Amino acid sequence: MRRTLSVLFCLTLITAGDASGAVSTLEAATLDSAELTPMGAQRSGNAAGTIPPWTGGITGPIPGYEPGEHHPDPYPQDQALFTITAANMEQYADNLSAGQKALLERYPDSWRMNVYTSRRSAAYPDFVYAALRTNATTATRIPAGRGGVRDSIVSSPFPIPRDGEEVIWNHNLRWRGIHVTRAGAFAPITRRGNYTLVFLEEVWTSPYAMPGPHPLKTRFPNLLGAFKQKVLAPSFLAGAGRLAVESINYNDVNRMSWVYSPDLRRVLRTPFAGYDNPSPNTDGLRFNDEVDMYNGSPVLFNWKILGKKEMYIPYNAYQLHSNSLEVEDILQKSHINPDFARYELHRVWVVEGTVKVPDRNPNALRLENRGHLYSRRVFYIDEDTWQIAAADNYDRDGKLWRVSEGHMINFYEVPAASYTLEVFYDLKQQRYMATGLNNQRRASVFDEVINSRLFGPNALEYYVR
Repeated sequence: MRRTLSVLFCLTLITAGDASGAVSTLEAATLDSAELTPMGAQRSGNAAGTIPPWTGGITGPIPGYEPGEHHPDPYPQDQALFTITAANMEQYADNLSAGQKALLERYPDSWRMNVYTSRRSAAYPDFVYAALRTNATTATRIPAGRGGVRDSIVSSPFPIPRDGEEVIWNHNLRWRGIHVTRAGAFAPITRRGNYTLVFLEEVWTSPYAMPGPHPLKTRFPNLLGAFKQKVLAPSFLAGAGRLAVESINYNDVNRMSWVYSPDLRRVLRTPFAGYDNPSPNTDGLRFNDEVDMYNGSPVLFNWKILGKKEMYIPYNAYQLHSNSLEVEDILQKSHINPDFARYELHRVWVVEGTVKVPDRNPNALRLENRGHLYSRRVFYIDEDTWQIAAADNYDRDGKLWRVSEGHMINFYEVPAASYTLEVFYDLKQQRYMATGLNNQRRASVFDEVINSRLFGPNALEYYVR
């Protein structure tokens, strides 16, 4: 590709072959009804009353919130109902993941799960709900090649999913805002509890997430969005930058990415950055496809819905989000500080991915026949948001290797549900990594300003410098 060629010009719509996904008009009518919420979740609570019905979530700022500030806890009066430890976890085993049990067993003297009243706080703008109703009858999945979705708008394409891969696409294409600027940090923690914070600024922009017609959407109907990042500290990493442009249909154009090297003072096109390639500067504690808990083409795995279950998952993590905390208050040896983590009982979709056997045929397309260092993954996906709340990842010998959790809040001024902290535990190394950590930095800014010129490779150098 010539340097002068626009990145976005490549993202044109492909004509697909066999596809699956859309449901009947009659089925779609169950969305936003007494049966289902607009997101496709079960509207009612559970029989025990420990999961409440969904009544709309938090749809606007609460008293005490000022624009641009960190979000005050909307439930400050809540106290932990009980605490799950290694000693009593069998009592709650049916509502725990294998990974959660493994963490309790591995760190019996320090790790615990404080369980609070369940609050179905998730909410989204009305145009997101309208898009989901449209998607239910129009969106189709393209199973061939690297995979993709077509005829989907704004948010999750399959609010009434038929198979596991459709649930994965719901996570990947869920609505997270149109243009988001955030400051944050991440830290790979050693076995002794030492770490060096890496401070970042990140920008996510998504024409796909915009309601209604827009010139960018018309010109590039296959464009999901672009992600831009620069490293601010420590000094030996400062000045580096990254840019990734993501499509909705990987058969058309696969993910494209660039880096800015402060040593070379040049923007360089990178080889494919995804799947089980290690994320930069993470000590190998997170793969590229674990950013945002999971991202990218689901083609390397066979996905299966194992069902829905009630499970204790991280939720309404406003304590971890608070600017009254320092990073040092959160990061401890072996795991985050359990005093600030909040778990609630929610219904989740349980989706299992088993890695496909690599095709060693030299004529086979490389990316979708390369295998993966994880042989099996189990995702626990919140029914109210389509976000992965927890993940269990198994090595090639079938042993549980890594456990990850996404601690979410409702950014209620938008509103939008998203992570404030993601944590990745490596059970073999007895280490972990945390990312988010913007407690003493400015809060995320959501707006609708998209300037496509700022998301080409030529603009990356100016952004970083």
